[in-house]
Amino acid sequence: MPDPQAAGSPTRVLVCDDQSIIRAGYVTIIDAQPDLEVVGQAEDGRTGVELARRLRPDVMVMDIRMPLLDGIAATRLLAGPGVEDPVKVLVVTTFNLDEYVYDALRAGASGFLLKDSRPHELVAAVRTVAAGEALLAPAVTRRLIGRFGSRVRVAEREWDPAEPLTDREREVLTLIARGLSNAEIAEALTISHETVKTYVSRVLSKLGLRDRVQVVVFAYQNGLVSGY
Repeated sequence: MPDPQAAGSPTRVLVCDDQSIIRAGYVTIIDAQPDLEVVGQAEDGRTGVELARRLRPDVMVMDIRMPLLDGIAATRLLAGPGVEDPVKVLVVTTFNLDEYVYDALRAGASGFLLKDSRPHELVAAVRTVAAGEALLAPAVTRRLIGRFGSRVRVAEREWDPAEPLTDREREVLTLIARGLSNAEIAEALTISHETVKTYVSRVLSKLGLRDRVQVVVFAYQNGLVSGY
C-alpha cells in the first residue's frame, strides 16, 4: 500500500455512501485538499469492498446504513480480525449511538465521525486516520470503553510479562487509552512529536497490535488502565 506520508504522495481516499449528494460533497471537500485524493466512489457496501480490494486506498470513508452490505459488515471484511492487509476505515454516520460506535470499532474501523461534522473536521479525520494517530474524541472514548470495553476482543493473547513495556512506554499507552492525540501526548510528557511516534510504534510492536484502536481496548482488557 502506498505510504500516505511519502513526499509528493497524496493520501488516497475511497468514499462509500449510498446518498449521492453526500457522496459528492465528501468528494468535493476531500479533492480540494492538496494532500488528499479521491480514487474511487461506491454507493453500497458490496461495491465499496470490491473497490477497496482493487484500489487499496489509504483511507476509506464509510457510511453505516447502506444497501446490499452495510458499513459495519463492509468494514469487517476490509479491516476485521484475520484481514492480512487491512484498510484504514473512517466510519461517518448520522447516528451518534454508542452501539454503532462499538460495532464499527469491533469491526476494525480506525475512527468515527458524525455526518454533521464540519468540512475541516472531515479533512482532519481523514488525515489523522491515515497517519494512525486518532481514534475518537476523549469523551466518546471514555463513554465507549466504560460501556463496552469488556465485550471487545481484539487481541488473541493476553498481556505477556516476558515482553515488558518500559515505564515511558506504559505512560504513552495510558495516554493513548485516554484518547489523547500524539500532539497532546507530546505536551503532557514534554517530549517531541517524533519521539511520541517512536514510542507508539514500540508499544504496537511489543503488544502485537495493529493500531491505536486496539491499544485502547487492550489496555482496558488487561487492567493496564482503569475505567473512568
